[in-house]
Amino acid sequence: MGIMIFNMGGRPGQGVCERVLLRRGLRINKLWQTNIMQVSDADISALVEIEKIYPHHFEFFMDLHGDQPVSARTALAYMKSGGRVSHAFSVYSCQLRQPNQVKKLFESIKNGLHEVGSSLNLSFDDDSVADEKIPFLVYLAQFLKDDRPNPCEPPAGCLNFRNIVAEFMKSYHHIPLTPEGRADCNRAEDTVTVIEAPCRSDLLIELVRKLKPQVVVTGIAHFEVVTSAAFVNLLSATQDVGSGLLLDISEHLELSNLPNSNGVLKYLAGNTLPSHAAILCGLVKNQVYSDLEVAFAISEDAAVCKALSQTIEILEGHTSVISQHYYGCLLHELLAFQIGDHHAQQERQPAEVTPQKIIGFSNSALTTLEEAEFFVPESKDCSVIHMDLDRSFLSVPSAVSASIFESFVRQNITDSEADVRSSIEKLAGNNYGLPGDDCPDIAESAYRKEIVYGSSCLALFNKLIICCVQEQGTFFFPMGTNGHYVAAAKFMNAKTLTIPTNVESGFKIEPIALDAALEDAIENNNVFRPWVYISGPTINPSGFLYSDNEIKDLVSVCAHRSARVVIDTSFSGLEFQTDGWSRWNLSTLSYDICLCSTLTYFMLGELSLQLTASGLDFGFLICSKPPNVELSFGSLSQPHKTLKYAFRKLLGLKNECDEHFSSPFYSLIMEQQDKGQEWFEQVQKADKGKLSNIIMEQREKLKKRANKLRKTLESCGWDVVGGDGGISMLAKPTAYISRSFKIDGFEGKLDGCNIREAVLRSTGLCISSSKWTGIPDYCRFSFALETSEFERAMDCIIRFRELVLGEEQGSI
Repeated sequence: MGIMIFNMGGRPGQGVCERVLLRRGLRINKLWQTNIMQVSDADISALVEIEKIYPHHFEFFMDLHGDQPVSARTALAYMKSGGRVSHAFSVYSCQLRQPNQVKKLFESIKNGLHEVGSSLNLSFDDDSVADEKIPFLVYLAQFLKDDRPNPCEPPAGCLNFRNIVAEFMKSYHHIPLTPEGRADCNRAEDTVTVIEAPCRSDLLIELVRKLKPQVVVTGIAHFEVVTSAAFVNLLSATQDVGSGLLLDISEHLELSNLPNSNGVLKYLAGNTLPSHAAILCGLVKNQVYSDLEVAFAISEDAAVCKALSQTIEILEGHTSVISQHYYGCLLHELLAFQIGDHHAQQERQPAEVTPQKIIGFSNSALTTLEEAEFFVPESKDCSVIHMDLDRSFLSVPSAVSASIFESFVRQNITDSEADVRSSIEKLAGNNYGLPGDDCPDIAESAYRKEIVYGSSCLALFNKLIICCVQEQGTFFFPMGTNGHYVAAAKFMNAKTLTIPTNVESGFKIEPIALDAALEDAIENNNVFRPWVYISGPTINPSGFLYSDNEIKDLVSVCAHRSARVVIDTSFSGLEFQTDGWSRWNLSTLSYDICLCSTLTYFMLGELSLQLTASGLDFGFLICSKPPNVELSFGSLSQPHKTLKYAFRKLLGLKNECDEHFSSPFYSLIMEQQDKGQEWFEQVQKADKGKLSNIIMEQREKLKKRANKLRKTLESCGWDVVGGDGGISMLAKPTAYISRSFKIDGFEGKLDGCNIREAVLRSTGLCISSSKWTGIPDYCRFSFALETSEFERAMDCIIRFRELVLGEEQGSI
């Protein structure tokens, strides 16, 4: 591209002029500079006033040949005393770095992300950093603009990212990634002994042959990764003794168009990976976002790939979409260097098949994998409408997109800018009346509460399960709990018991039932450390709401029985039917907790659901007595600094919004429905784009969706319960139970469990069955879908009625 010449006056200062050019992505070269006398009658008093308000100083010079700059204030005083001042005049040659990409970036900012224009900084000391960051910013701007809904991607990873990883491995390392072998796995014992092993292959192989471990998890030394010899020896030794091998090569995996020699990848180019081995590849070597990571596993065993995918879904929920997009952009740029290879793929040697059986999952894990309901991906022949996910697919608000984009645009984010603790404390205080550390009773307590961050709420909850298992506790779940949480507890072999609930109470936990369940378990089942899970204020999946008095009664029972309480607020914040409902105020309860040695509480929370934050997840856990969890949270995956900065901004907007909603005026208006609707429309016009208005719009949209879904289901033979808040409700297929139904791939009498498969195969609609909800015959419907998808879902429900019942239920 061509070179631009800029003639620039220097009153603002040479440094300012240069920074303006550099921040906009220009490479600059100063060609010439001189001083020009300031006109004697020029008025620079306005510049003096600016200096009084802002810390910036303008640049003037005393006389024509001065070389030390003075401020406008000094220059004005000097001029009034008869002196003459000059200012600099410079000529720069400028060339735009990556002009096509930068042009696209500015167009995106102009058309949808103009709020972050002032934060944009495209100055780089190293061109390689610019080559990484600018293409990603262009992609991210396109991804975030136009208020797009969140993408629905498989928990195991975006299809596009997995394809581009496979293409990278094929193009750069000549490895075709396709599952081929299948393993014959033994069931493992539930008890695990872990022994630390050296990375040097000869020492490790000696340990393997002597101890005959069931699984070996290791890395490989730098001096051994150059050739394949060490890896081949490890494969042979572990195969001989029947050990599974997980080899981490993250330190040696380079994202470069000239990658260093890697013996492991060389081996895979010419040989099929044996079924007992898998390669772990963490993408951690980037120059822009040092703590942004994503990892993938290479296995040529279809059974292992499926099990890993299902394990991720149970324990993590889903993989960060933004992280995959970032590394996907890097890989895409690297693939652009490659010239198409028209030669036939090198023939790979098949892996040796041995009769030795390799260790598999534990009994508890295998049972869970067999019984749990997992994500159903789309196929070429059929698209799937997902009403079975705990995610919102509503449009992403522009304020959220701008905050996310600004966090990735910014450079040199400080620790204080990424500190979200005070914002989370304020969030818990505004929404639930939970006091901060400055509360006198908390400040005087022997334990100060701790806040732990995680990539998702589910990941944090799984750490609590580990705490429960380590102290030989038992988790109590109410009948009608998020199926992912119950599956996670069973997967990790935690002891679980069920608290009975009923449809008359909206599947809420009743204090009498909770007390009876705890008393019976302690007396008859030898339960010494009960853990009680409560989802609220909005209950997932029913959508009913716990009132302030109800939650206080439940926590009081737990205190009486010395039970630990896990209050999961991650599905709350979108309450839309609040007549007669009292907001939580745990301030008095919190004082009791600080003084009560028999009770420990944990509060789980997440901001992503309310803000539909473009696939970004940020979970937090507030612990009343941190020493109980310190050891169990050491390996927790932390959100990186960029995301913390984004969520700190979003939390600030959210807290302003919560203060707005908690005002007495808002409560008074919303109690009067007609006036409330009129006031809502007036606010919508006056505050368009503000976060408070955005959340109000979401609540109204979800309320309309819930009403339409309820009417559709009831007209089609379902009995519906729930729907006061959140994104899901429960329904019982009363008219369908025991009906015979046959369609391609399904035949049988319908019940609360198999109706999921019947609906999916006949209409493409995926719901959660009673197996997931834990309530006999009740299924879960999530309705926070993109508008067209929601309408298609309503058509699917009607279509299923026509297929099974004909016209018995009449028309809608």
